[in-house]
Amino acid sequence: MSVFFSVFQTLFSPSCLALVFLGIAIGVVMGAIPGLGGGLAVTLVLPLTYTMNSVVAIAFLCSIYVGGTSGSFIGSVLMGIPGDVCSVATVYDGYQFTKQGDPVRPLSACVVANYIGTVPSLILAMVCCPLLANVAVKLGPWEYFGLGFCAITLIISLSKKNMCKGLMAAGLGLIVKCIGTAPICGTQRFAGGSYYLTGGIGLSCVMLGIFAGSTILMEYARDEKAAASELVKVSRFRWPGRDLMNNVGTILQSWGIGAVIGFLPGMGSALSNVVAYAKAKGSSKHPEEFGKGCIDGVIAPEVANNASIGGALVPMIALGIPGDGSTALLLGALTVQGVVAGPLMLKNYTNIVYMIYLACIFAATCVLIFEIVGMPIFPSILKIPYHYLYPAILVLVFLGAYISTGNIFAVVCTVAMAFVGVFMSWADLPPTPFILAYVLGETLETNLRRALSYSTNGWMSFFTRPVSCMFIVVAVLSVVMPYVKAFFLKNKKA
Repeated sequence: MSVFFSVFQTLFSPSCLALVFLGIAIGVVMGAIPGLGGGLAVTLVLPLTYTMNSVVAIAFLCSIYVGGTSGSFIGSVLMGIPGDVCSVATVYDGYQFTKQGDPVRPLSACVVANYIGTVPSLILAMVCCPLLANVAVKLGPWEYFGLGFCAITLIISLSKKNMCKGLMAAGLGLIVKCIGTAPICGTQRFAGGSYYLTGGIGLSCVMLGIFAGSTILMEYARDEKAAASELVKVSRFRWPGRDLMNNVGTILQSWGIGAVIGFLPGMGSALSNVVAYAKAKGSSKHPEEFGKGCIDGVIAPEVANNASIGGALVPMIALGIPGDGSTALLLGALTVQGVVAGPLMLKNYTNIVYMIYLACIFAATCVLIFEIVGMPIFPSILKIPYHYLYPAILVLVFLGAYISTGNIFAVVCTVAMAFVGVFMSWADLPPTPFILAYVLGETLETNLRRALSYSTNGWMSFFTRPVSCMFIVVAVLSVVMPYVKAFFLKNKKA
């Protein structure tokens, strides 16, 4: 309990509060602007947190994470262009209200739905993390390899219905992670004799290049899209009490979908947003109204994508496996701060864990107030000219890359990763498998080599241990089953 009060005191110190408020503003604004998103915001500020106190740094990043996830609905409702992938389904009905001249109703519903989804899911995470950690601490390298392999395979199987491209993206991420020095034995790999590459390509270089650099190169000509919100006028917040009361069942259903999907490694809010929308439409008494301006289709996806926040934190804290792309960035930030996420994190870094919970809950509350008060200025956020925004981001990218290592070579690596990101966009390779494979690459290899060195029967040990075998079987089935179903459906039609 003393740790809790210590963290509470740190969170409400003037300097930490200032950073949390700044993080909320950055997250909401970046989350609202199409093409950017909260994940990019976390990426940009990540290098700036290296010299901060670890507890304060985590509070700052968590506030950006929550703000970015919550703010993404603004672009979806006002422009018909989601600020981030976690609000894709919100476009279908939210933008219809705007075209009909009533953007305040969906905006108000989204603001409250975000809060309803976030806070209970964080309370659930506080309960589930210790229980899962108690089980996870009993696992060995066989199980951890199986879990990591399963996490990467699951997200590959959901890669835009093209598993080959998902597999290529994951493989590319593993190759990038292999650059440098091998774990355990210390052998140099793919370094080409370069002193700078012996430590590998850093997390900041990869994230800044893949997300920020490639975004600027691929989307610089999007300035004309900002004008779409010029004619939209938004009045003050209007309490959506009747809409919420009429959708209690939908809210509970969507919250459950978001929490469960968020818990599954690699899934996250993007998937839960779409699944909750589809489920709400399927269980609705008036499905014909969806896509024409139905408030059910606004509330359901927004509750679900924010419920994924708490769900995604559970595997990150208890297992060291990120629940989605944003928690992968948070996991990287923890690693940079010297914090080892996993079963022992609750015991060894109790203050960090409490700060994650408290910062996210406090940030969600502040975001609710910020969005209620600031609703009339939402259109102004979307009018920021991209030709001013992108150069500023580019400066932050290079500055962040340099700060992360203290040498210019990091900037070169960031530019190289930006071109990798451009290639992935051109080839339609999904970034999530790449990032997940990069983040988990060292864990996978270390546990694989440990497991093989400990076992007496080689590879068979992964199948003789029930838990690791279960993870591997689930991973294989996630890849095979779509093809099996397609085969039987084809034969049935024939």
